[in-house]
Amino acid sequence: MAQPRISAYLPPDIDPTKAAVAFGRRALPKLKEELQSPELLTQQRALMALCDLVHDPEKVYQAIALGFLDSLKTLLVHQDQTVRQKTTEVLSVMALHSIGREGLIRSGVISALTGLLDDPVDICRKNTHQIFDMLARLPEGAGGVLKAGLIPPLVLKLKTELDEIQELILGTLSNCLRVEVSEALAAGAVSVLKEKLSHPSTAIRSKAAWVLLEISSHAEGKIAVCKEEVIPVLLSLLEDTQPQVQVSSAGALMFALVAPQGRCTAMGAEAIPPLLSLVAEETSTARLNAIKALALLAELPGGRGTLLAQRDSILRCLEDPSEAVQRAAEIAITVIDWKPFCSRDLF
Repeated sequence: MAQPRISAYLPPDIDPTKAAVAFGRRALPKLKEELQSPELLTQQRALMALCDLVHDPEKVYQAIALGFLDSLKTLLVHQDQTVRQKTTEVLSVMALHSIGREGLIRSGVISALTGLLDDPVDICRKNTHQIFDMLARLPEGAGGVLKAGLIPPLVLKLKTELDEIQELILGTLSNCLRVEVSEALAAGAVSVLKEKLSHPSTAIRSKAAWVLLEISSHAEGKIAVCKEEVIPVLLSLLEDTQPQVQVSSAGALMFALVAPQGRCTAMGAEAIPPLLSLVAEETSTARLNAIKALALLAELPGGRGTLLAQRDSILRCLEDPSEAVQRAAEIAITVIDWKPFCSRDLF
């Protein structure tokens, strides 16, 4: 006959690492109290439970209204690495929601996170850079990163950080440098990014080229790109096997060639053949950027002469299903067909 036994195991739906969550409206206030507890285990369990709750945007809204962010900012400098890890995880999950991003920016979380750039725990640094990456996608967030003086240290971290963290840093920089580039240029960003263009990671190569695109959209950035001899490296990436690398590289070239020095450098590096190769690939997503770059090279006598012989390649783009490609091709043809005015044409 079977006998009842008392089990020593906890029920399967109970996690001893998490705090018991109170019912209803009392749930978040109770967790806030536990975050301020002098007992380390209580803090850790509260953070574990909070990580689950903030996946719900309504809970994020409530947590911000209850003043959780001030408590979390205090825990960012905690001596215990588990507390720091779970605190940054909570903030990174909150940053996935629009209401969370707005709250984090308003509460000054960006400045509070600067001390974690050198944290000895990899996951703490990764969570920190995930937050920066998400917040920088908003103009206010990008401004907050710039105001906190984070651009120089982020550029330096590209030399030493893990590859997956470098990807996050490049994402943050691409959004911030769209606004302002002087600090990045002073920190030697162009030379660092030039090295990243040869990185074995497709994502890092692509994102590095995209950051250079943002830098080249500024007048001083174009000068720096030409001075650091980045254009020949970008040209080599036009033949990369990964489409996203081609797109970013062609875009960076397009902006760099706006400067006369950039066009001369590109002509010296024989830029036209690889650009025409991209134009000839009807499925290439880099086609639009390549056509625009060729239109800029056609402004030079040498470029115009070469492209006149390849005019049919551009003409075929007029049948492209993309209106943007068609328009770019029309402009390129106009530039290629241009002839200098001669006084004898009047007679």
